Parts: sequence; C-alpha cells; structure tokens
Amino acid sequence: MAVGTAVAAVVTTMLAVPSAGMARAAEPERLVIDLATDTGAFHGGASGSLYGVYGDGAPSRNLIEGMHLRTVSTKAQDGPQHPGADALEILPPFVDSGGKDVYIYMTDIYRGFPYEWPGADGPAKLADFKEKIKKQVRQVLTTGDYKDHVVYVPFNEPEGNMFGTGDWSYNRTSWLDDPKDFFAAWKETYRLIKSLDPDARIAGPNTSLLFDQVKGFLQYAKANDVVPDVMTWHELSSPAAVRTSVAKYRQWEREVGIDPLPINVNEYGHNYHLSVPGQVVQWVSAIEESKIDADLAYWNIDGNLNDSAVDANKGNGQWWLFNAYGQMSGHTVKVTAPHPNQQYTLQGVATLDDEKKQSRALFGGKSGDANVVFENIDPKLFGKTVHATVQEIPWTGQVGDSAQPLRLAEQEVAVGSDGTVTLPMTGMNAMSAYQVILSPGGNGGKPATPSTSWRTTYEAENATYTGSGYSKNGPEGRPSDVGKFATSGDYNVGGLRTGSDGVLAFDVDVPKDGTYDLSVFANSYNLYDLVKEQGPTNVFLRVDGKDPQELRLPLGYKWVVWGHTDTTVKLTAGKHRITLSAKDTDLGVTKGDAIIDKIDLALRDEHVTQPAIYEAEYATLTGARPGYTYPGASGPGAVALSKRASATFWVYSPADGESTVSVDHLGGGKAGLSLNGEELDLPKIGSGGPGTDTVKMFLSAGINKITVTGASRELVLDRLRVSPSKGTLVPTVYQAEDGTLSGAARTTDQYTFATNGKSVTDIGNGTANALTIDVVAARSGRHAVTIRYSNAEQAPATHYNPDPIARHADLSVNGGPARRVLFPTTFHFNDFRDLTVPLTLKKGTNRITFTAEELPDFDGDTYNRYDQRSPYAPVIDRIAVTPLTKG
Repeated sequence: MAVGTAVAAVVTTMLAVPSAGMARAAEPERLVIDLATDTGAFHGGASGSLYGVYGDGAPSRNLIEGMHLRTVSTKAQDGPQHPGADALEILPPFVDSGGKDVYIYMTDIYRGFPYEWPGADGPAKLADFKEKIKKQVRQVLTTGDYKDHVVYVPFNEPEGNMFGTGDWSYNRTSWLDDPKDFFAAWKETYRLIKSLDPDARIAGPNTSLLFDQVKGFLQYAKANDVVPDVMTWHELSSPAAVRTSVAKYRQWEREVGIDPLPINVNEYGHNYHLSVPGQVVQWVSAIEESKIDADLAYWNIDGNLNDSAVDANKGNGQWWLFNAYGQMSGHTVKVTAPHPNQQYTLQGVATLDDEKKQSRALFGGKSGDANVVFENIDPKLFGKTVHATVQEIPWTGQVGDSAQPLRLAEQEVAVGSDGTVTLPMTGMNAMSAYQVILSPGGNGGKPATPSTSWRTTYEAENATYTGSGYSKNGPEGRPSDVGKFATSGDYNVGGLRTGSDGVLAFDVDVPKDGTYDLSVFANSYNLYDLVKEQGPTNVFLRVDGKDPQELRLPLGYKWVVWGHTDTTVKLTAGKHRITLSAKDTDLGVTKGDAIIDKIDLALRDEHVTQPAIYEAEYATLTGARPGYTYPGASGPGAVALSKRASATFWVYSPADGESTVSVDHLGGGKAGLSLNGEELDLPKIGSGGPGTDTVKMFLSAGINKITVTGASRELVLDRLRVSPSKGTLVPTVYQAEDGTLSGAARTTDQYTFATNGKSVTDIGNGTANALTIDVVAARSGRHAVTIRYSNAEQAPATHYNPDPIARHADLSVNGGPARRVLFPTTFHFNDFRDLTVPLTLKKGTNRITFTAEELPDFDGDTYNRYDQRSPYAPVIDRIAVTPLTKG
C-alpha cells in the first residue's frame, strides 16, 4: 500500500461558506496563529540535551551550534556512569559553539543507578559525597571564564536514589515520606558549594517528577537561605504535564514567597518521541510556551544529541527541527490548536519578529489535512500580500541522515480584508514537522519551485513476502507504549537473514519514466549473533527481476533503531515490482539479520537535481536585517551586509567532497566567506552590480556552516545555491596499509568491507604503536583530510544505555603538535564511515602520523577503572586529501 505525501496549497484568506440548502462538508481542522497576541520573548529553551555531547567533535561543533543547543546536563568530570560526556571536557566546545549552561550531575561521580555511594551508614555516605563535591568544585574553578556557564546539580532523582528506600539509600527512608535527612543534606551540600565558589549557581531538587512535596522543599529552602538558583525536575510524561507542572510550580513560588526562578526540566520525552519531528514539536510548543529550559532525555547512546546526530557531523530530521526552532526570533504569538494541549494531535509554536518583518511557525503531529490560519496580519509590517514558504521536516530514523527541509510550496498570497491568510495543508504525515515562513510579498521575487515533484512511501508490512523466516513485528512504539521506538505504520518485517530464501516484494506505481531515488528504511542490531559476524546486513535489490544491486543495511544500537540505505532505480511509467531478497543468483547470499520498515520512492527530476537554495533573508543574521524592496531578488527579499555584518547558513552535503557554492548578490559592496568557522583564503565576493560569484568548496558530509561577512560598503546578499560537483577539488587517496607502521600497529584483512579488504588496526596503547602516511599537497594551505575508519568499542554498561566509546587519534603533521580527533561509534569494526579533519599542509610531501594513548582523569593522577577511555585509535582504512577550496 502506498502512502502519499503532504502538499501545501496556498490560497487566500477565508474559507468559503456553503450557500443555503447545500450540504456542508466537514471542514478541516484549523491551527490558528494570532499575530496580534504577544506571548513573550522567544526563549529557545527546548533545545537542551542530557548526555548528548560526548566530547569535542562528537558531535561536531557545527551540529551543536546549528541545533542552537542552549543547555546540557551531563556527568561529573571523570564520573564512571558512562563513557565520555565529562563535564569539563565538553564545557569549552559547548560554550564556544554558542551554548549557555552545562548542568553537572554531581552524583554521577558514582557508578550504578541507584548510585553506589560507599559508607557504613548515611552520615558516612554523605561525608564521602561531600569530599567528592569539594574536588568537583575545585576543578570547575580552574576553567577560567567557562566556569560562569556551570550549574551544579547536587542530587538526581533523590527519591529513588540517595534519599529513597533502596539498599544504596541514606537510611532506606524516602524523603517523600520523611524529608528531614534530605533537607539537611541539601543544606550542607548547598552551603559547601557556595563556600568554595560564592558565585556558584545550584540547581535542584531534580526530582523524577514534580512531587507535591517539592513545595515543602521550597519552604525549607527559603527558611534556611538555601533556595536553588535554578529549579529542576523531570517530565517523562507528556507535553500537557509540562504546562500543568510549570503553572503549579509558579503558584507554589507565590505562596511560599520566593521570586520566580529559572526552570530546567532536564529530562523530557520518550523513545517513541525522540527522533520524530512530528512528536518532538509537540514538546517544543509546550516548553516554549512555558518559557523554560528543557533537556531531551537520555535513553540510548551519549554524544548523539539524544538521537539527533548521525556520526560526527550529520543531522537527522529531529536535528533539522531544532535548527528551524533555533532560528525563530522576536516574540512568540498565540497559537490555538484544534485540540489544545492534547498530545498526538496537531500542535505548534509561532513567532513574530517586527524588525525582520517575518513570522515563523512550526507545527505537526497530525496525518491528513488541516488549515494553518494566520490572523491579524499587520499591513504596516507585511503589506497587502505575504510571501509564504512552506517546508516539511520528515522523519529519517534515529540513525538516518537527513537533507535540509523539503520545500513544499513558495507563493505570494493576498491578505484578506480581515487580515487573515489560510494555508491549506493536504496529506500531512504525523511523523513530520512543518515550517511556514511569512514575509512581506508583492516585490516581484520569483517563487522557487518545490524541491520534489513526486514521492511516496510503501510499508513493508503491506508488501508480499515469499520464502522462509517471515515475521511481522509490532506494533512498535505508540501512545500506549512510549518506551518502544517509533516505526512508520507501527509494524516492520523480518526474515532477510543468514540462511534465508526470503523475498520481500513491493508493488509500486510511478507517474513517469525516469530515475527514482529509493530509500530502504531498515535496521540490524549490532550485537545480535547473526549480525556480529559481518556487521552490516547485505540484501539484494531487483526491479522486475532485473538490474541486481547489493545493499548494505544500517546498523543500530538496539533493534527497531531505524536508518536508511539509499540508491537509485530506473523505472518507466506504471507498475513495477521492487524486491529485496536474501539470495541472488548473480550476487550471492545475505549474511546477518535485518528488519525492514518501509521504502520511500521519489522522482529524481529537475526539482531534485537543481541546486539547493538558501535564502539570505531566512539565514541567521548578525548586525543585519532583511529588506523586501530589492528589485531582482529571489524569494521575498535580500540582506544588506555592511562591514562586519554577517549571514550564516546551515548547508547540507550528502557526502564529503566538492560542491559548487553560488553566491547570488545584487551588488553594492564586497564580502568574505568562511566555512565551519574558518575564513577562506579567497577573493572577496561581490562587485559593482548584480551577479553571481561561484566558489568550489569542500563540504563535509552532513552539516556545514557557511558565513558571508561584509567587508566593504554594503553587499546586498540574495541567496546561496549549493550543489555537489567534481573535477576541481580532486582528492588524492592513500591506503592505510601502504603507510609506515610502527610498534604493534598492523595490517589486517579481518574487515572485509575495507577498501581492498585491508585496513590498519592496533594503533595506540602508547605512542610507539603508530601509523604514518606521507601525502603530497600541490600547494600550501588548508586541506580536507577525510579518514575512512571503523570503531565498535563498547564499555560494560550498568543499565539500559548502550555505552559505545568514541575512540580517538592524535594527528600530527610534519612532527608538529598533535590534534586530538574523536571518532564516534560505527557499531561494528566492519562498518566504515568517513570523518573529515581540516589540516594545514605545506607544498610538497607532508607526513601525517596517527597515535593514541589513554587519557588520564582531569587531575592527571588517575585513570578510569571501567574501560571507558580507550587507549586505541579506530581501525583506519584509508585517507583522502583534498584542497579545501578554490575560487
């Protein structure tokens, strides 16, 4: 069965009223955005993460900054709860990437959950904890100005841990029943922290939900002058509970007589919600309406921004949702949903920025049709016509890379006499989020075409299976079972595995002859016995029994963790049968075990292959604002960049390599370009009149930060257009096994998916065990060094979180200072990924050396006792060296 996709048809204002005597058709649901009702300054607080940052580079600074990450809650430095995510190691890269606060879970200096704090009795346990608190605070005080971004969290879920009823508790008495011991401990630890760091900010009580007993905690804290600087609790419930709990807490503040405190709900959401834009946008709307900070819950692996990041530098659909949310500005406005504050229905958040003359709305959670209605559009801001851009942010799985949002429609729309515009949305997907950007219209800008003309989904459970081993699995995650993972259509299909003769056949119907993009949404559990042998499960694709292809399906950290494998197929108009098989007479047999969720088909026509468009008026602007009166501008307008004013674009690349970046401008001045924070050694962009400057630029796979900064006079920037290209920035590839190996480093043929079946392992465990590769640069300057690697090291876990380790390599060029690079998990040593590192090379031969050794704890006097800091570099397959740019 095929599932259609959303289309946005933009029409004018009021819905027609049926004439008398006519049968009245059911009207679509309405999401109403009242631009005249200001609900407060935009806050951006939903962009928070618990354990989402592993270390510098995992994830990349691009992902952190582009997600507009505001707060991170993480473990105490050198804590043994999980590998990575050490507070003082993530503090500098997080703050340097625009982050506000790092919340240190001081209790995570202990192993286990409940926390295993030693001591013969409660007072002895507390005494041990206080000594560890002293050490943590002393370490924070060595971080200079970064310490201003630290918030101390002395206790975590105390009712289930240190002051609960379990074996590891203070005295087996829950503070919810008798709070005196917890209150006394709170006072002691609070005063201890403040005595060591008078400027410290302290958060608590950090309960698993907002218990009624928290009001008593507030009363005690006020009476003893130990009121927290930030109020924290967890909402592993629903968006409705966020609004209700915040309102309840604010009432307690008034009753107790304390000033309003900042709030951080530092765990929110469930497995069923995370990674799914249409689910998460419902949480975002409640959190933003409440004007609080909140952190996505940590159910799975750390360092991937709570199922937002893929590898080091790619984002999935959830990442793009937060990228859109973080680019909101101005004030939020009233949004009335068809079912207010009811989860799993259409919900949204919207802003109005008077200076930008721009309104943005994010919404989702409903399948089918709905009308998005903007009311009270101010003619002084927008005029009589608005320019509406409508985008979709699809679900791409937990470990599935996502391109930039799809452009569904861009149109000029007349504002009705009552100040209203209605945008009918048809065929929406409940797993997607949608964005609408309104700007002044009527200025002659040519609207861009949709970024795809035809696409559809076919569910695996509706496909035909023949052969042995079939299973229909599910239902998976759903509102009544939020601990499970979301799945398209709720079910998936198993059977394609080692020894199977299964064939899964999808009957498809396409509108015209052409090439089609095909995405297979699939999963193999990396630690499952049949999967451990080879790594990625291979299956075989045919169209109408012809044109065989071998596909390697994505691995995940658990079952039902979805990614996608992408290819293209040539189809003629009409019906075809696409098969996925465990055997192929020409190509071989499947090794492993996979489950299939769905396939997506999209026509690869001029809509898809045209350059991606990034309008300047929609970019992140510093020292500039959009203008809407520029003749010849694309979209609704352009941006005048005076000296040092800038426009930052978050640009997607499907792979590491060359892209053509076209800078369209209307003249007036000149500007410089920077890529991922580095100013490029290029001639300035711009000229006396309108034109396009074209730059060949190496883009990393996933997310790239391109900034255009005014250099002289005012360059009127219209947009960027970006498309993959080749032939100018040509990579030179070096196989790792052809390098110089020293010590224990050795070549292996164990990993069959390495290039030529060979790679280098056992680099590290001391600097004597190294890999050295001599590379040649045609000219001096910055180069992209792309490392193809694998890493599947995993630490013993204490509970439900898989604990993969991000291995590291210390890279030295020509004997210079080493740069430490983190390599996120690839889930199997036979699953290779690319990671690009910019390095400065001299003209001629350069020697790049890979070494590794275990990093000691913060003070340098101890090492982790739980195998959570690897002494090894990843397995290295090859490196490719490419000039970073050419004008």
